[in-house]
Amino acid sequence: MSIEISNESEVAVDTDRVLALASSVRDALKLHPMVDVGIIFVDEGPMTDLHIKWMDEEGPTDVLSFPMDELRPGSDLVPSPEGVLGDIVVCPQVATRQAIAAGHEPINEVLLLVTHGMLHLVGFDHAEPEEEREMFALQKKLLEEFYQGESLA
Repeated sequence: MSIEISNESEVAVDTDRVLALASSVRDALKLHPMVDVGIIFVDEGPMTDLHIKWMDEEGPTDVLSFPMDELRPGSDLVPSPEGVLGDIVVCPQVATRQAIAAGHEPINEVLLLVTHGMLHLVGFDHAEPEEEREMFALQKKLLEEFYQGESLA
């Protein structure tokens, strides 16, 4: 997968871990190795602009996803087709505030948000209670598998 990471924010982000996570999620979702995804980190001002433009909601948000080719997860026998998965935009300042409130490190919040964004790119949503249960359970599983893989390395 071509994973392009761009940090346009004033906050340092461990892009090596973000890349490792995105690769782990790609593999777990059986996405074709040639799908493209962009991960962009922006400050609160640009995130507020995107939030207003695309969600019609005021203020910055933590993550926004912009799917492109409507790809879906593959299977062991048939990976997803090639294509452009889309872009994930994360605001590290919002992520840091959420991490402090949750009692964990900001990078862990960033990794959670990137996982969340990737799930949106492949069609998961959380508008309805059942969708939310399914998406958040998979999100948790993907993060646990990633952290477990890190601890084995």
